[in-house]
Amino acid sequence: MTEALGCVFCRIAAHQAPAKILYEDDQCVAFEDIRPRAPVHALVIPKKHIAALDAGLETDEALLGHLLVVSARVAREKGIDRSGFRTVINTNAGAGQTVFHLHLHVMGGRIMHWPPG
Repeated sequence: MTEALGCVFCRIAAHQAPAKILYEDDQCVAFEDIRPRAPVHALVIPKKHIAALDAGLETDEALLGHLLVVSARVAREKGIDRSGFRTVINTNAGAGQTVFHLHLHVMGGRIMHWPPG
C-alpha cells in the first residue's frame, strides 16, 4: 500500500484509524460512512493511494473495475441490491470530493432522487 502523508483513508486501510469495516481484501476496503446520507451509506476505497478518479493510471484499470465489483457486493450484503442503490464517485473539489483518496459511495435504503446535487 502506498500511503499519502496524513490521508485518513490510507490510515483506515492500514487499520491505524477507526472504521466499521464491511469488507476487505488485498486491494480495497469497504466501510460505513461516518456521515451517512442514506440509511445505507458505505465507502469503498483502494488500499493504494489514488487521489481522485482522474489520477488513476491505465495500470490501475483492473483495480478500478474491482472497486465496482466490491461496491455491488457491499450493496448485496447490506440488502439494497434488489431495491436499488447508487454508486457515486466525486472527482475533485468542484464535484464535492472532500477526501482526496479515491472512494466510491454506495448508498441505498431510500428513494434516490435525480438530479442528485
